[in-house]
Amino acid sequence: MNRYEVILYWSEDDNAYIAEVPELAGCMADGTTMLEAVKNAERVINEWIETALELGRPVPEPKGRLRYA
Repeated sequence: MNRYEVILYWSEDDNAYIAEVPELAGCMADGTTMLEAVKNAERVINEWIETALELGRPVPEPKGRLRYA
């Protein structure tokens, strides 16, 4: 289980729920339900980390809940 923050919202343009992972640049997933979007995000997080490691790029430690001004 990953501990990265996931931001979940409905997108009218995509007609789907979007799950964004702000700590991992460009990491996002979608789904027809909230649960599907979160499950897809979990898979994409793992793929993001795997790819970063293969390319020798750093993987940020999860910070948990992010604070916004």
